[in-house]
Amino acid sequence: MSEYDDRIAVIGLAGRFPGADSVPEFWRLLRDGVDAVHDYTDGELRQLGAGQGLLADPALVRSGGALPGGALDGIAGFDAELFGFDAREAALLDPQHRLFLESAWGALEDAGCDPQRYDGDVGVFTGISTNRYFLFHLLGNPEAADGDPDDWEAQLAIRPGAEYLPARVAYRLGLRGPAIAVQTACSSSLTAVCVAAQSLLDYGCDLAVAGGASVSLPRHRHTPGGLVSPDGRTRAFDASAAGTGYGSGTGAVVLKRYADLDPDRDRVHAVLRGWAVNNDGAHRAGFAAPGTDGQAAVVAEALARAGVSPHELGYLEAHGSATVLGDAIELAALHQVWQAAGPSPAGSCALGTAKANIGNLDAASGIAALVAAVRAVTEGTVPAHAQFHEPHPGLGLEFGPFTIPRVRGPWPHAGSRLAGVSSFGLGGSNAHVVLEQAPSPTPHTPPTPDTTPGPHTTPAPPPPPSLKPPPTDWHLLPLSAHSPAALADACDRLAAHLESAGPALSLADVAYTLAVGRRVLPYRAAVAARRPAEAAEALRRVAAGPQAGPPPPDEAGGELRAAADSWLRGESTDWTSYLKDRPGRVCTLPAHPFRRRRHWIDPPDRRATTRGGPA
Repeated sequence: MSEYDDRIAVIGLAGRFPGADSVPEFWRLLRDGVDAVHDYTDGELRQLGAGQGLLADPALVRSGGALPGGALDGIAGFDAELFGFDAREAALLDPQHRLFLESAWGALEDAGCDPQRYDGDVGVFTGISTNRYFLFHLLGNPEAADGDPDDWEAQLAIRPGAEYLPARVAYRLGLRGPAIAVQTACSSSLTAVCVAAQSLLDYGCDLAVAGGASVSLPRHRHTPGGLVSPDGRTRAFDASAAGTGYGSGTGAVVLKRYADLDPDRDRVHAVLRGWAVNNDGAHRAGFAAPGTDGQAAVVAEALARAGVSPHELGYLEAHGSATVLGDAIELAALHQVWQAAGPSPAGSCALGTAKANIGNLDAASGIAALVAAVRAVTEGTVPAHAQFHEPHPGLGLEFGPFTIPRVRGPWPHAGSRLAGVSSFGLGGSNAHVVLEQAPSPTPHTPPTPDTTPGPHTTPAPPPPPSLKPPPTDWHLLPLSAHSPAALADACDRLAAHLESAGPALSLADVAYTLAVGRRVLPYRAAVAARRPAEAAEALRRVAAGPQAGPPPPDEAGGELRAAADSWLRGESTDWTSYLKDRPGRVCTLPAHPFRRRRHWIDPPDRRATTRGGPA
């Protein structure tokens, strides 16, 4: 390109959130205003390490955002074998590390990138919360000690640190770019995205994985007027707001310089137009209090960097702490930015927060908000704001451009869809990102076969006008996994996706994504098909039996048959040459079928007596 382009493309998304095991599931619950906060039973709380004294405390918040799969198994399950951990290592590993490893893997798959074959440096930028598993389950627990059970200094060196997560991801996935831990409290994961974007612009890496994870064990207590909601619900901007609820989750995005995109092959979810990070400094009521000027400054700087007016934003994914002070300061800061840009019509920008659906994911809350905004600009839909009934009278919502939708609706105005994302950390570290919808992809231009009749052939008659000629292009779908069971799961999931995706799905895109965008694993299968329905039927047969797939028929062509044979023999198939003249771009496919098993060490049996009874 002739001029400098400082945009960053979001090309991969993955995550697990309360009530949602994938990004599509997460978007559905946001779009429909679903309350995904879980009400724990006493048995579940005991499984998660709550002692009798805590259970007897009426201030205990007995609800929170829990991952699908069960209150315990949602955070204890991990595919240790895939990532090269033995059972002991996995049981000692911070569950936040486990969750983010899976998200990083999934986001790279969604981006169509196999790091083992990627010609460039991939950076990792992460933010996670305190390792509560170590504090409540492992520290002082003989079951967790290696060697001298009293030598906890040795354990502290490697187990609980957030600083080890990016290096662990780089090691396990084979990434050679910068590996940087970002810790700014609740804004950690969105700040990690900002640091990753800047690293790309500075050519510190060629691709970046950014995001975070948080595991929140239910230990929070509510105090009147405090930060914590009594029932675990986060009623941001509502008249009944009484604090934030907490939850567990993980999310990751893959970023790439916009100027480096391959317009024929890459798929773009959204574009980062601008971003900014700052701190409130001392201009606030106290260390734990937010600051109006700092929040206004970070939003204004991100908008200025993006080169857009605040009036162009149709949606803003707010921090939404659901405390009266926090919500009031956030709204005051936004009003300050919008008023500085001139008058704007009422209702021109929708305001929401994913926290209302899933709770505050602490260090992972920013990446959850970013994923929500990416999906919103992609679909042009403003999600319903959960937990919202009446605006808090002290916020002044009626005097500005902001509206809080009770049900999902269309984008507020025409033109390119733009959204803002805010994330503010306790201590005043603020981050804001401005997103824009992705441009329309260039249409496929598949090679046209030579149908000119030869001197001794008779041209075939055209098909009847009422009938479409049947497609004749064959596509090869290669799959691999780390076990036969995982391979069968992968085949079944892809078959279900092909059956439900509808006519908009291109089998050429599926074939291309599988060939170039998946890690090559030991157990392999391949099917050849011309239509999605044919491919789904063949995949079901592979999943049901031990065979690696029926051999492609002769009519599929010698090149396809040779590629299938090479793949199934376990060779390093030359997909670049095979795909050179074939159409196809990266598309969204089912995530890797992680074979999760419980890896968990119960907390030590604490017998200390407290006022409420044994802990």
